[in-house]
Amino acid sequence: KCQEDARLAILAELAAQRDATLSSRSLATLIDGIVPRRPPEWVETQIEWLAGMGAVNVQRSDLPGLGPVLIATLTRTGRMHVDRRAFIAGVTVPADES
Repeated sequence: KCQEDARLAILAELAAQRDATLSSRSLATLIDGIVPRRPPEWVETQIEWLAGMGAVNVQRSDLPGLGPVLIATLTRTGRMHVDRRAFIAGVTVPADES
C-alpha cells in the first residue's frame, strides 16, 4: 500500500507543477512525509516503475551539487490518473473531490 500511495503522491506533485517536472531529490523530500525513512533509491524505483507504466517520462541528469538524479515529467496517462479519467493499476486511486 505504501508503494501505491507514494506513486500517487509523485503523480499528484508533478501535476501541481507548472511544467509538470521535478527531480527525484525533490520528490524524495515529498515522499518522506508520506512514507518515512525510504532512501532516495526507493523513490527512484517508484519513478522508474511509473515510467514503465507510461505515467511519467524520465531523463537522467547530473545536477551541480546534487549529483545524478532522475528528472520526471508527467505524461498524459499520468495526468488522466490524477484527474480520475483513467486508472493505473498499482497506483492509489485519487480521493474523490466532493
